[in-house]
Amino acid sequence: MTVHLVGAGPGDPGLLTRRGAELVAAADVVVHDRLVAPALLRLARRGAELVDAGPAIEDDGAGVRDETVALVVTAARQGRRVVRLVVGDPYVFGRGADEAIALAAAGVALEVVPGLCAALAAPLLAGIPVVQGDASAGVTVVSGRDPGARGAPDWAALVRARTTLVVVTGAERRDEIARRLVAGGMDPETPVAAVELPATALQRTVRTTLAALGRQPVASPATLVIGAVARLRLATVEDRPLARRRVVVTRAADQAGALSTALAALGAEVVEFPTLEITDPPDAGAALRAALETLKSYAWIVFASTNAVERCFAELRDARALAGPAVAAVGEATAAALRRRGVVADLVPDAPRAAGLLAAFPGPAGPAERVLVPRALAGNDELPEGLRARGFVVDAVAAYATRTPAAPAALLSAIKGADALTFASGSAVAGFLEMAGRSLVPPVVATVGPVTSAAVRSAGLEVAVEAPSPSPEALASALGQYFAALRFGHVAS
Repeated sequence: MTVHLVGAGPGDPGLLTRRGAELVAAADVVVHDRLVAPALLRLARRGAELVDAGPAIEDDGAGVRDETVALVVTAARQGRRVVRLVVGDPYVFGRGADEAIALAAAGVALEVVPGLCAALAAPLLAGIPVVQGDASAGVTVVSGRDPGARGAPDWAALVRARTTLVVVTGAERRDEIARRLVAGGMDPETPVAAVELPATALQRTVRTTLAALGRQPVASPATLVIGAVARLRLATVEDRPLARRRVVVTRAADQAGALSTALAALGAEVVEFPTLEITDPPDAGAALRAALETLKSYAWIVFASTNAVERCFAELRDARALAGPAVAAVGEATAAALRRRGVVADLVPDAPRAAGLLAAFPGPAGPAERVLVPRALAGNDELPEGLRARGFVVDAVAAYATRTPAAPAALLSAIKGADALTFASGSAVAGFLEMAGRSLVPPVVATVGPVTSAAVRSAGLEVAVEAPSPSPEALASALGQYFAALRFGHVAS
């Protein structure tokens, strides 16, 4: 069995290669560096084993770890598909090369998948071209972990090279690095850019000179860019509307992906704080299975949530089972969940709520026309009661149940100091307050629409942002516009 050594890129999950994503999705075991973005681990299939291999070599200076190699070798010899996921590129300032040598010595076949390294990504994401016209004809990348140790760079020779100098893992020793470069003949007024936490939502660039570098507060890890090009500031991810903003997403863990992705694309640091867990109903789905076995007796099946779609298709063999009844979806998100399973809804209202669906629903074609509504155990009765009032015979069947999970201390800590909190349902509002309390509500509350906004206000909270349409993309965009306006003084803070 071939082990795949995959570069995860510098931090942003969107910078993983397509080949890397395919391998992670197919793996039985993913052994990952600690700083690998959590979103990349969610690419792994359900049931895959995820193993934390600890900090990367650039963080702690450690070489190859025998226990990591042993774990990878054992899993591979068991015939399991193994991905060793490392930050950056496997062979650039990482432990990947040492691990590859150890795996080869153990007789394990290996495929290496490149990743974008921070040394090249950090300047680009900070708007700095490392090679640019007369300012720089080349780039030199070195480690700054121990500037004076044996095997450290020849700093004077680097000065004579007259290229852009990129120093990784050198933030904590920046003062000594600056002194050695000046001693080697570099102008003390040479521009320097220190890119903190590159390719993450918290990226920040500190711009200074070589002479002042040691006096500037710079967080680690940071990449130092030294040379004339460091004075440039072209397009940078730091200009995204939600850059350096921490946003809490309260959707269920398996439903947060679309909103988290949309927020991250606008620069947000996303904290997923699921306020609901989807569980089996008390009868373990017996009533749902019985109803689905008699689908041909129904004129309509009405899906009131994506959860209902998930639960029904867990019981159905395939989409052909829905060939009999007409299909209605309460909104576009639910309709999209059906399309992913090969079903195009016959009715999707413009207003994606129970009231909108009832307004668009045709009357019964005959007496005692039956409608199946798979829904949550404690679901709202507005839809089934409204259909009954129209003359339908309605079977509202519990397809799933919901409960509020316990909040781990680490998760509660993660949402402290957050800038914004998003809600997609009234139940999420109640769940968040039960789990976290009012003291952890951030200053900005954003909702997916008016119904959720009403639930927020009923709970005694203020709504700062309401999406113009109930989609993850619309909610993220509205929040981005709010903070962009806030940055330029167009709204009150």
